[in-house]
Amino acid sequence: MGFRLSVRTMDVANKSTVSEFVLLGLSNSWKLQMFFFMVFSLFYVATMVSNSLIVIDMSLASFAIPKMITDYLTGHKTISFDGCITQIFFLHLFTGTEIIFLMAMSSDRYIAICKPLHYASIISPQMCVALVVFSWVVGVTHSMSQVMFALTLPFCGPNEVDSFFCDLPVVFQLACVDTYVLGLFMISTSGIINCLVLLYSFIPFYVIVLVTIRNRSSKESSKVLSTCTAHFIVVFMFFGPFIFIYMWSLTSFLVDKILSVFYTIFTPILNPVIYTLRNQEVKTAMRKLKNKLLNSNKATLLHYF
Repeated sequence: MGFRLSVRTMDVANKSTVSEFVLLGLSNSWKLQMFFFMVFSLFYVATMVSNSLIVIDMSLASFAIPKMITDYLTGHKTISFDGCITQIFFLHLFTGTEIIFLMAMSSDRYIAICKPLHYASIISPQMCVALVVFSWVVGVTHSMSQVMFALTLPFCGPNEVDSFFCDLPVVFQLACVDTYVLGLFMISTSGIINCLVLLYSFIPFYVIVLVTIRNRSSKESSKVLSTCTAHFIVVFMFFGPFIFIYMWSLTSFLVDKILSVFYTIFTPILNPVIYTLRNQEVKTAMRKLKNKLLNSNKATLLHYF
């Protein structure tokens, strides 16, 4: 592909005539759609229940899944232009924010293991608040850049999005401009950033941690490895699909669909199990909550009998 735009592209460059998009979903088969409706409904409810106790990943699971479930039930698969842009905004808002959260978690583990005597002074309440604010600033900034990029695209013809939600890798393919240059911009702003964050933030921390625990007792090393392994799995499940989609944005849409299902449905429901629920403090809190509920039920029964 060249870098020059055609005359037709220049004529429509400043105006989009598409007012809505059609989300083709995962399959055209009615039987498969009903199957996806039941499975994804159960997964979404399970995600909301599990994350309501520890308040993570609820947003990432909610920006697109409820609409997809509703679409399968009603057969109405259209989404307005504004709704499509809104999905792009919230997707990149939540993913950009979670990247900083994951970086903060890896830094926390690194400091706790390698610099335990300095942990309280480094990871102070003020630092935690600053990290939360910084993560949301990064998320908003990144999402706004993607939205502004999408708003500058002229859409004048096809409006069928070959996915179950709007995201730049599939939406920008419908634009009436040369998608080669757009693809390079998208790769540079999302794919390369994710790769750099993974290579220069997470991997060095884990290498240093592994080197640090070599001379420690087997019990302590096992505990450290258990925590770090859980976090590494979460990082891999989060970054893996994003890097593949944004670095190889011109691959088949079937692969993109599978990866999209993975990070919007499976990752949010697996995170509490793989990472958070392995934390001893969370297990203790869950056990106390369970005992409290059981004692409350017993007291209610004794009251009536």
